[in-house]
Amino acid sequence: MNRLVGDSEVEGHGSTNLVGKFTQSVRRIVQDVKDEGTTSGATKEEVIETNERLRAVRVRMDESYDTAKKALVGLMTKYNESKNVHNVFQRYTLLKSMIKDVTRLETQYWTLVDIPKQEKQETVPAFVLRACSIMEKTQKSGEGVKTSTRLAEEAVEKKERIERLESKFNPDQSPKNILVSTADMTTSQIDGENTQMTNDLYRLLKKYSGLRNLIRQLKTEYTNAKIYPMVIRYSMLKDMIKDIMLHPDYMEVCHEVD
Repeated sequence: MNRLVGDSEVEGHGSTNLVGKFTQSVRRIVQDVKDEGTTSGATKEEVIETNERLRAVRVRMDESYDTAKKALVGLMTKYNESKNVHNVFQRYTLLKSMIKDVTRLETQYWTLVDIPKQEKQETVPAFVLRACSIMEKTQKSGEGVKTSTRLAEEAVEKKERIERLESKFNPDQSPKNILVSTADMTTSQIDGENTQMTNDLYRLLKKYSGLRNLIRQLKTEYTNAKIYPMVIRYSMLKDMIKDIMLHPDYMEVCHEVD
């Protein structure tokens, strides 16, 4: 009986030693791995900060882009439905109303973000970061009033995002968890993700800029048409809408699935 107990203790001690040696080996591997950095020479803290900026601006851009797109798609839907109204006076009223629903966005400064024009010699990364800086300075209506619960949620979300990017080593972790931590992103990997996010954001900025210009143009044309009598203006309103419907910037996005 004593022999069996002794053997069990030896086996348990041996298993512990194996786990300990494995843990030490993993620790040495983790310590030996060097972060290769980025070609630009940016530190990990800097690329993480850029990552956070790009994500925050992307959220703002998505909201404004969706608002602009839905407004124009809604305009086309209402226009097609108005074709069933055969009374010219009634349809004229409908045309004015549906156009004003879109142009009203230009007076609601908090609804659509303003983005700069890209300079001729400006690179994609430089333009995107400049657009980020401008959007970061403009605050959406109501953003200044946040509950303590919402602030706490945002803090947790930000912490989780940063922890995904930061490579941390905890010596108290189990071997299994240590392996997970070594898979965290290096500076070069984060920089690569930033490059992809920059390119995606650039394409979104361009599409949004096209839609925003259409809304601005519609507002200008609608205002200028007010000096004309109803008969002439009726045709002008229809042409304004049809011009947008056939514009490449609108046609590029009108079939996107939300």
